[in-house]
Amino acid sequence: MHEIQSAVQFIDLNAFNVIFLFIVGFIGGLVSGFIGSGGAFVLTPGMMSLGVPGTVAVASNMCHKFPKAMIGAYKRFRYGQVDIKLGLVMAATATLGVQAGIKLQRLVLTQWGQAGSDLYVSLSFVAVLVIVGGYVFYDAWSTARDCSIDGTCAMARWLQSINLPPMIHFKRADIRISLWFTVPVGFATGLLAATIAVGGFVGVPGMIYVMGVSSFVASATELVIAFVMGFGGSVNWAMHGMVDIRLVLIILGGSLLGVQLGAIGTTYVKEHMIKIVMGTIMLIVAVSRGLAIPEYLNQLGVTAFEESTVTLVKQLSFYSMCIGLLTGAVIILGAMIKARRPEADQTFGVEALESSGAA
Repeated sequence: MHEIQSAVQFIDLNAFNVIFLFIVGFIGGLVSGFIGSGGAFVLTPGMMSLGVPGTVAVASNMCHKFPKAMIGAYKRFRYGQVDIKLGLVMAATATLGVQAGIKLQRLVLTQWGQAGSDLYVSLSFVAVLVIVGGYVFYDAWSTARDCSIDGTCAMARWLQSINLPPMIHFKRADIRISLWFTVPVGFATGLLAATIAVGGFVGVPGMIYVMGVSSFVASATELVIAFVMGFGGSVNWAMHGMVDIRLVLIILGGSLLGVQLGAIGTTYVKEHMIKIVMGTIMLIVAVSRGLAIPEYLNQLGVTAFEESTVTLVKQLSFYSMCIGLLTGAVIILGAMIKARRPEADQTFGVEALESSGAA
C-alpha cells in the first residue's frame, strides 16, 4: 500500500518547461476547437513527458478543460454546430462516469504508487489511441461502404430504428434515438475523461458511429459535455490535492488562443478532414506513450532494462510527442490556409472586376 499524498510530487518549472507547456496548450487548444475532443490526448502526454505524475496531469488537464470548452462551445454555437439538448443529456451520464473514473484512479495510485498510476495512464492511452485512432483514420480514408448518402453509418441507422422508450429527438443533430443508447456512450465518455482526461475519444466517435450525429455537430457538442463534466471532476480532483494550478494556468493561456483558431477552422474544411486530423495525431501520440512504458515497468521492478536504454526510449518518447504536436498544427493550419485560398482569390477577382467597372 502506498500513501497517496507522499506519492504525488509537483515538478519544478523552469523557462523551458513553461514555454513547452504553453506551446502544448496552444496546440491542444487548436486541436480541441477543431475536432472537439478536448485536445487532452496532446496535453496529458505532453505534461507527462516533462515528468508530471499521471494523476496530476489528468487532474490539471481536466481543471483547465472546462473554461476552454465553454469558450469553444460558445464559438461553435454561433456557427450553428452545437446541439445543447444532446450535450446536456450526454453530460448527465458522463458526470457519473467521471466520479467512477476518479475512484478507479485513486485505487490504482493507492495500491501501486505513482509508477503504477503512470503505467496505468500510459497503457490506457496506447490502447484507446490505437483502437479509436486507427478506426477513425481508416474511416476517413475509406469509401465508407457501410454509410448511406447522408453519411449516417449502418450501426447508427439500425439503433435509430429501434423503438425503445423513451425516444428523444435532437433537433440540431437531426436524429431520433432511444435514451438508453445515449447512456453507455455518455458514461464511457466520463469514465475515460477521469482516467486519462480524454473523454472525447469515446464521446465524439460514439456520437458519430453509434448515434449517427455528423462530425461537425458531434465535435462541437462534445465541448458542452467537456464543460459540464470537467467542472465536476475538477472539484473532486482538487479536494484530493491532485491539481497543479501552475500547470492549469500555463496550458490554459495557450489553449484559449488555440481553441478559437481551431473552431474557426471547422468552417473552412471538409468534414472528413476532422477525422483525418483526429486519427493522425492519435496514432503518433500512441507511439510516444508506448515508448514511455519501459521506464514505469523498471520502477515497478517488473523489468530490468539498462538505464541507458530507458533514457534512450524516454528521449524518443519526448521527440515523438513533439512530432505529434507539430503534425497536428501543420495539418489544421495547412487545411485552413488551403481552404481559404479559393475564397481569397474569389474576393480578389470580384474587387478587380468592380475596379475595372468603375474605371
